[in-house]
Amino acid sequence: MSNNKELQEKIFAMGLTNHSFELFWSTLEKVDFKKGKHVIQAGRKEHYLYFIVQGIARVYLKSEKEITFCFCAETDVILSYNSYFNQMPGYENIELLENSTLLKISHKKIKELCSQDIKIANFFNKVIGLELVKTEERLISVQSKTASERYIDLLSSNPSIVQRVQLGYIASYLGISQVTLSRIRAKQ
Repeated sequence: MSNNKELQEKIFAMGLTNHSFELFWSTLEKVDFKKGKHVIQAGRKEHYLYFIVQGIARVYLKSEKEITFCFCAETDVILSYNSYFNQMPGYENIELLENSTLLKISHKKIKELCSQDIKIANFFNKVIGLELVKTEERLISVQSKTASERYIDLLSSNPSIVQRVQLGYIASYLGISQVTLSRIRAKQ
């Protein structure tokens, strides 16, 4: 599976030695889920971190309406930050938008591996750091860019997004109505 190889290469390129990579990779459990599955649910303490081999997910909050704040696709990591760092129930929902193949690892196993192997500990520091940078970039984008600029950014970072994700979710992500999104797309 080419996506599996792409994920392996991405992980290995983050500073793991052959031994560290083999140790880490051997602990991952492959799971297949159907479209619509919520791998992480708000209000629950989550025990796993996932890597996407194949598929796409949306991260959203649900209050009076659903607010999409992130899309994750092949080679991305999905986790509940509050569960991972604080061992508390998370606030986000993560729904798979396609039939998906994920690799999962428990937080407990991550801690064990990090205490055994400094390369794996450094790897997870990089993974979490990159996720936090993505979150910061998203916050800055929402505060400083127009919806059109955010749409262009989304297309440049993941051009297949409009074929893979419902326009309603994209509009929610951009903080606009579907009508406004249609106008933006017509101008492109």
